[in-house]
Amino acid sequence: MIDSRIRAVMSFVREGSRVADIGADHGYLSIELAQSGRATKIIATEKNIGPFEAARKNISAAKLDDVIEVRLGDGLQVLSAGEVDTICIAGMGGALIKQILDDAPEVVNSARQLILQPMNDTKKIRDRLAEINWTIYDEDLAEASGIIYEIISAVKVVDEPPKIFKRESSPLLKKFLTQRLEKLRRIIEAMSRSSTARADEKFFATLAEIESLEEKIRG
Repeated sequence: MIDSRIRAVMSFVREGSRVADIGADHGYLSIELAQSGRATKIIATEKNIGPFEAARKNISAAKLDDVIEVRLGDGLQVLSAGEVDTICIAGMGGALIKQILDDAPEVVNSARQLILQPMNDTKKIRDRLAEINWTIYDEDLAEASGIIYEIISAVKVVDEPPKIFKRESSPLLKKFLTQRLEKLRRIIEAMSRSSTARADEKFFATLAEIESLEEKIRG
């Protein structure tokens, strides 16, 4: 029912959490969280009526209506501050995830954990978390349909000593870094054709990231 990407998101949810599953689609993450016992309460939100109805149907079929509440609405705006302690947002672009967080600061600030799986623009997520004083506590990688995804777990208050991120020991790390390096090399090649682009700050930042990635891959 769920792929390795969603399983990686699920693995970060702490036992006994009250979870918001934002953009729940057909409700599969919510159902797995409830059936595993990781979450004691789940609010699944969907802004589109089709997936909303599908999620309600699937949750009812699993006999989980007493654990999972499905709400129709945009992002976190259908939640009140303090209703959940864990917010999961998976399968959306980084810019959209950032917007969802920015649109409901009181709900975000009342949570203790954010589990985010952007489809792109991961740096934008990391930068925004730093700006609103959230600490990235762990990260992991997951592969689904040949694509490697990044999963971020952030906390408001660090309650345990820092540790090595899961992604650092992931068997997918070298493949992920290699794919990222290839993408940046294509970007540099395209930028090199323009004297204006070659003088841009982004050009030099990309070169620096390429050098860093090459060093990491060499190990």
